[in-house]
Amino acid sequence: MSTTSSRLLAMLSLLQTRRDWPGGVLAERLEVSGRTVRRDVDRLRELGYRIEAVKGPDGGYRLEAGADLPPLLFDDEQAVALAVALQLAATAGTGVEEGALRALTTMRQVMPSRIRHRLDALPLVAVRAPGRQAEVDSAVLVALGGAVHAREVLRFTYDGADAVRRAEPHHLATWQGRWYLVAWDLDREDWRTFRADRLALRIPNGPRFAPRDLPEGDVTSFLVARFRGATGSTAWPYQGEVVLDLPAADVVPYVGDGTVEDLGDGRTRVVTGSWSWTGLAASLLRFDAPVEVVGPPELSEAFRTLAERCAAAARGSSRRG
Repeated sequence: MSTTSSRLLAMLSLLQTRRDWPGGVLAERLEVSGRTVRRDVDRLRELGYRIEAVKGPDGGYRLEAGADLPPLLFDDEQAVALAVALQLAATAGTGVEEGALRALTTMRQVMPSRIRHRLDALPLVAVRAPGRQAEVDSAVLVALGGAVHAREVLRFTYDGADAVRRAEPHHLATWQGRWYLVAWDLDREDWRTFRADRLALRIPNGPRFAPRDLPEGDVTSFLVARFRGATGSTAWPYQGEVVLDLPAADVVPYVGDGTVEDLGDGRTRVVTGSWSWTGLAASLLRFDAPVEVVGPPELSEAFRTLAERCAAAARGSSRRG
């Protein structure tokens, strides 16, 4: 590679690392004169890079976004991160799988061997849980994201219904393999979550709006609270404490966000929650071990309810047999 080509690549790499570069600092970092910096900037412009001159006491340059995508430079860590992200995107169910695979193939063709070896040493297998992911047209995701950014009211039908709904889009987020739109429902005057794969957008969008504050403060807390059935809190609405006749090592991998205390003698205290008392009791039975309820009384009652249901189911099975 010639000295000029190496210098151009070095300059481009520097311009990508920060917004503004004073001309004198660029010249110092590249160990050239200011005149050479100006010539190299002109060469990069001819290659399609939009490099704007920055006014000020020192002058300088700024790499701007252009109408076309010019060649990009990535360090080793960035290249590995992009390759991993593209492999995950290929199974994301967002409608960009084909583009992600083509982009990954393009990247691998130009990767230095040292980076390809690092990727080959990282055997990544992205598994999609059956029945959880739903295919979403990438154009829908782009339209939803654009409405969130522009703060424009969305008009759409939902889940096959004919009625046109109106909502102020707040965030586009993923939860357990599905895309959701978090929005203020103008017709119901409340916060709602809409699955993106069930939306049919109507154009044009409505007027712009002033964004509202989410009840839980941020979109992560909001989604956690909504999907746990809680209001104003990310905690489970129903929480109980039990002692399981199992060693803590056998319990920890399956408790999720609950707390575990090793009591010794093969017994473990567990504090965890669910969306209902019966749901909590049923989740604790999956450990297939004796359970001692510490509290509250509602959890004990839920176990009695489940016992009655199980007994009735067993009687029905024996009669059919």
